[in-house]
Amino acid sequence: MVEGSDSDEILVVFTPSGRRGYVESGTSILEAARLLGVDLDSVCGGRGICGRCQVRLGEGNFPKFGVDAKLSHVSEFGATESRYDGVKGLRPGCRLGCAAKLYGSMVVDVPEESQLHRQVVRKEAVPVGCEIDPVTRPLYVRVEEARMEDSRGDALRLREAVERDWGLEGVELDVGVLPTLQKVLRKGKWEVTVALRKDKRIVGVYEGFEEELYGIAVDVGTTTLSGHLWSLQDGRLLGTSGMMNPQIRYGEDLMSRVSYGMMNEGGVGQMVEAVQGALRGLVDDLVEKGGIDRCRMVEMVLVGNPVMHHLFLGIDPVELGGAPFALAENESLEVRGLDLGLGMDYRHVYCYIPPCIAGHVGADASGVMLSEGSFLRDEQTLVIDVGTNAELMLGNREKMFACSSPTGPALEGAQISKGQRASVGAIERVRIDRETKHARFSVVGNDKWSDEDGFWEGLGSQGVTGICGSGIIEVIGEMYLSGVLDTHGVIDGDLGVESVEEDGRTYRYCVHRGEGEDDSIYVTQDDVRAIQLAKGAVYAGARLLMEHAGLDRLDRICLAGAFGSHIDVKYAMVLGMIPDADLENVVSIGNAAGTGASMMLLNKGERIVLEGVVRGVEKIETAIEPRFQEFFVDAMKIPNGRDEFENLWKVLEKPEEKGVSKGGERRGVRRRRSP
Repeated sequence: MVEGSDSDEILVVFTPSGRRGYVESGTSILEAARLLGVDLDSVCGGRGICGRCQVRLGEGNFPKFGVDAKLSHVSEFGATESRYDGVKGLRPGCRLGCAAKLYGSMVVDVPEESQLHRQVVRKEAVPVGCEIDPVTRPLYVRVEEARMEDSRGDALRLREAVERDWGLEGVELDVGVLPTLQKVLRKGKWEVTVALRKDKRIVGVYEGFEEELYGIAVDVGTTTLSGHLWSLQDGRLLGTSGMMNPQIRYGEDLMSRVSYGMMNEGGVGQMVEAVQGALRGLVDDLVEKGGIDRCRMVEMVLVGNPVMHHLFLGIDPVELGGAPFALAENESLEVRGLDLGLGMDYRHVYCYIPPCIAGHVGADASGVMLSEGSFLRDEQTLVIDVGTNAELMLGNREKMFACSSPTGPALEGAQISKGQRASVGAIERVRIDRETKHARFSVVGNDKWSDEDGFWEGLGSQGVTGICGSGIIEVIGEMYLSGVLDTHGVIDGDLGVESVEEDGRTYRYCVHRGEGEDDSIYVTQDDVRAIQLAKGAVYAGARLLMEHAGLDRLDRICLAGAFGSHIDVKYAMVLGMIPDADLENVVSIGNAAGTGASMMLLNKGERIVLEGVVRGVEKIETAIEPRFQEFFVDAMKIPNGRDEFENLWKVLEKPEEKGVSKGGERRGVRRRRSP
C-alpha cells in the first residue's frame, strides 16, 4: 500500500550529493533527480531497459534532513522492474529510478555505479619501504598417500608433513581448508603448497608448487574506502581501487551515523551490512584487476577511525557518541574474513586490525603514525589526518601525543552551498586578481585554467559543477589575501566589484558566472563560516597538543589523507588551519593510513612495532579540555586572533586589516608587513 496523495508535493533528499527539494507526488525518482540536478545515469531514456538508474532507498528517521522515510512512500515493485530483474538482474537492495515513483518523503542513495560522473577517489598508494616478511608464507610439502591400512585422515597427514618437512610443531588446519582439501591433494598427486600463517595455522592448500600469495591493505574511511593489492612474495603493488562508503546515506559525519543507529531500530545492522558489503565489493574489484585466484588472497589489514572500526566489526558504536567515549576494544584484533562478511570465496583470509589509540583516534591514525615514523625522529612533528574528523599526532622519539578534532564534512565540500566531492567538473584550484578581484580557476579532469585557451572546450558536457574541498580552501584563502574577506571572515560588500554581490543581509563572492543562477558558483557568508568552524577545530587541536608537549614551535608538519594530499599547504596556513612553520617543512604525505596498513601487511614485525608505540601514546581528549575552547575562539579569525604567523608573512604579503568606522563606513588600515 503506497501512502500519500497524487496532489501532494513531497520532499526528496538525494545522497551522497545532499541535493534536496520538493517534487509532485507520483514523480519517478529519475525525474526527481533530473529536476534537482542530481547525477543519476540513464541511457535508455527511462524505459527500464539499461538499468543504469538503479538507486537504494533509505528507510528510517533522518533528523538532519527532516525526513521520516518509509518504503511505503514509494510505488510497489511493478512490471517494468520485474521484467528487468528477470532478464538482467537488479543489484541487491536496488530499485529502478525510472520505474519507482515517489508518494511521500524519501531519502534516495545514488550508488557510485549509477552516477554519470563518478567519484574520483583520491587515495593513491604510496610505495612502502619495509622488508618483505609477511605473516603468511607458502610452504611446499609432500604428503603420504592414503592407504587402506592407514586410518589417519588427510588433514592429519598434511599437518604431519608440514611439521616433518619444515621442522615445526603444533601445526593446525583452518576449517576453511577442509571442503577442498581432498580434491587438491589428489589432483596435485600428494604434492601441495600450503599457506601457513604464523608458522602455526594452515589457511590454504594448493596443488603442486605455488610460490606467490597475496594480501590487501584497506583504509575504511568515513567517506571513501581505498584498497591496495600486494604480492606477499616480493612486495609488488598489483592494483589499487577505491569507492564511496555507502554508509554516507545514513549521515555524512561520524556522529550522524552514531545517531542514526541510536534512533532507528536495526540501524546499526543496516550500517554494518552496508560497509561489509562495500568491503566485499572492493576486494572483488582488486582481485579482478589483479587477475589473481581468490583462494590465494590470504591476508588483509584493515584500518579505520573508531566508528568505522566498530561498524565493520559489527559493534554498535553508541558508546563513542558521548563521554567517556569508550571503545569496545582498543587492542589489535585478528579475525577471519568470513566474520567480516567477505563470504566463502575468501574463507582463506585472515584480517589484522591494528590498535585504536583512543575513543576518537582510531586504527587509521595508528597506520598514519607507522607510515610517517615521527616516533623514530628527533624533530618535533605534527601529523594531521584531515577528514570529516581530523586526527592529530605530535611528538618525536621521546614522547607522542594524540587527539581528534570534530571538523565535520565541510573540508571535503559538503555543507557548502555549491560544494561537492572531487569529481569531474569540480573547481579545485582558484586564484583571485588583487586589483579586479576576478577569479580564475581549474577543475578536476581539466589541466587548463579558466583563462587559458582550450579550457572551455575541454570541460565536457557536465560543465563546471561545483567546488570541492581543496577548491574551497584556496578560494577563501585567496579572498582573504585579495581583500575580499577580512580577518573576521566577513565578505566586504563595499568593494564595488562585480564579483561581490548582495545575498540577503550578507554578501557572496562569485567564482564562476554561468548562464543562470543554478549554473553559477558562489561562496556565501555561510560557506565561509563553515570553513572557519572546521579549520578552527583543527588548529585548536594542534595548539592543545603543543601545549601538552611544552612546545611553542614545530619542526615539521605533515598533512595526510585524501584531502591533505591535494590541498596547497600554503593556503591551509593562510586560513590558520595549521600552526605557523617554515613552509618548506610543511608537506603532504598522501594516504599515509593506507601506506601504514600496507607496511603491516608486508612485514609482520611492523605490527609489533606499532602496538608498542600505541601503548606509549598520551591521549588528549579535546571534549574535556577547557583550553581547547580558548584556542578554538582565537582560531576563528583568519589566520588567528592571537598567534602571529611570522614564517607565513615572510613569503606572502600580509593583506591590510580592515576596520569599521563609527559611522559604519568601512576603512582600510594598513598593517606593516612582518620582516
